[in-house]
Amino acid sequence: MKKLKQQFVDSSKELKNLNTLVMTALLIAIGILLGQFSVQITPQIKIGISFIATQLTATLFGPVVGGVMGGVADILKFIMKPSGTFSVLWTLNAVVGPVIYGIMLYKQRLTFWRILVSKAVVAVVVNVCMSTMWNYIYIGMGCFATLPAKLIQQLIQVPIQSFIFFLFVKALQKAKVFTQLR
Repeated sequence: MKKLKQQFVDSSKELKNLNTLVMTALLIAIGILLGQFSVQITPQIKIGISFIATQLTATLFGPVVGGVMGGVADILKFIMKPSGTFSVLWTLNAVVGPVIYGIMLYKQRLTFWRILVSKAVVAVVVNVCMSTMWNYIYIGMGCFATLPAKLIQQLIQVPIQSFIFFLFVKALQKAKVFTQLR
């Protein structure tokens, strides 16, 4: 428990660092840009690579910065390209995911398995459970109507996205772009 509390303390201190703020702003911009190249499969299922910016922010700067970045990016995405009705509950998804990544990846040795487990936790908690709940609340879509499609999507995406992020991090480590990546 002390280690978890220390992660949040360390991550909140990152918000006072100008380099962190600039890098986070750049990663927000990159995430929004990458989001423009995603493919909408169904109204509830979208495939893209904007997750890299969010996951990298949480990995580099921790759960607090990751959560702030996720929330700001979600609001900016909606302002720039509104789709549907804005809901703070969906923004909560955008905050919770990076917080989980930050808890599991910040200041940790980055192995494929650690990345895979963090991605799986986010998939279950945020992308399946929370999203299904919000669909039920906002559009009355029954849990069992969306759950199978979401589960299949996550079973496919989690290992692929984990592998992509692992390769991305290894490339950054090899290029010595970020010294804090282990």
